[in-house]
Amino acid sequence: MAYADRVYRSAGGILGGVLLLVIVGWLGGDALFRGTGRTPWLALAALLFVVPLIVAFSLRPAVYAGQDRLRIRNPFRTISLPWASVTDVRATFSCEVFTENAGKFQMWAVPVSLRQRKRANRRQARLTHGDPMGIGTVGAPRGRASQGARADEAQLALADRAVAELRELSERSAARPTAQGEPTVRWAYGIIAPAVAGLVVLLVLLLTG
Repeated sequence: MAYADRVYRSAGGILGGVLLLVIVGWLGGDALFRGTGRTPWLALAALLFVVPLIVAFSLRPAVYAGQDRLRIRNPFRTISLPWASVTDVRATFSCEVFTENAGKFQMWAVPVSLRQRKRANRRQARLTHGDPMGIGTVGAPRGRASQGARADEAQLALADRAVAELRELSERSAARPTAQGEPTVRWAYGIIAPAVAGLVVLLVLLLTG
């Protein structure tokens, strides 16, 4: 793919998704093969409903950036944005890309923690008001505070660095003839269809039980 030069994904999200799939697979498989009566059917319907959602919110999100376009793969949609249609990329409470005609789109694969953003803003305010050691929080040991600060800064740095790179690509590539066009949005029916089917079957089994 011409636009898959750079890929942004959340390592924490992928790890969490894999762990959830293992737990759900273990519990659901046990109920499916060892359960009696309606239990196997309930387990099968629950797996059909839950597994696509775990994949959608943990393993699926990704951002692909290349010379011609930006492709955002969110839980239920895939958005393709030629660079000429991108007006801005920001990371405040979440990472978002703005377009002139299609509005804004959130990038799930580049998360920004609201708590970390607030803590970073508070640290910056303390530095501005003469607390360079960052010990303004009552009861917070200096070592622990500095470790938390480094962790928050590292997390925010990942999002901020991704935003800076995407802005640079947008500015550099917007004038390319192959980077022109309108945004397109496609729904992830491979995720939506089995989840809806599993939910319907699960509700029918529960209501008729």
